[in-house]
Amino acid sequence: MAESLVQPKSKRHTISRPIFERTFSINSEQAIRVIRDSYHRLMVSLYAIDVILRIIGREETVDEIESIVSQMIAECAEQLQQEKSRLEKLKANNGISETPTYTHPREFVAKIASPQIAQFVELIRLLDQLMIVMDTLWLCQVISNKHCIAARLEWQQRLQRLANKIVTMERHAHQAAYEQGHGEELKIARLESGLNVEPESKLDTDLPKEERHI
Repeated sequence: MAESLVQPKSKRHTISRPIFERTFSINSEQAIRVIRDSYHRLMVSLYAIDVILRIIGREETVDEIESIVSQMIAECAEQLQQEKSRLEKLKANNGISETPTYTHPREFVAKIASPQIAQFVELIRLLDQLMIVMDTLWLCQVISNKHCIAARLEWQQRLQRLANKIVTMERHAHQAAYEQGHGEELKIARLESGLNVEPESKLDTDLPKEERHI
């Protein structure tokens, strides 16, 4: 049922924004961890960047940040694809045609609220595909357990570090807007957009202990 356009005066108007909802099956533990620990925070930050900078009349800054974010994601995607292609060739050279199933795959419902979020979702899916090829080679004894553990962690952390960089950009934009005297405007806009009044007060630059081991 559509939401009534007549709202009680005591309630603040909430902005209706477009999204796509896409459902994917994610298999590998590494991609699941990126979704669990980084995806939601990143999605909120990307939307907040747009809200904050447009409020203070910095359209050119929004365009610049969107371009930087897209480039960072594209570079990471290219690195993932290159490694996936390399491992697929190794798999073919060893005559391996099997693909493993996973004991606890997860259904991932992605809410696409911006082109950059769509890019990052595809990055997660590409990570999952890479992990499947890597796990295949490990199960078939083509690569060692030690190498596989290190590589899994490395690729998982690459995506998590990328998400952290983007979240940091949002925090800096928020702080800059306050320093320019737009604090009350930001507060209202964040409420209307369904965001927290303030961004996360502390961004962990180091991964939590439970993420340091596969």
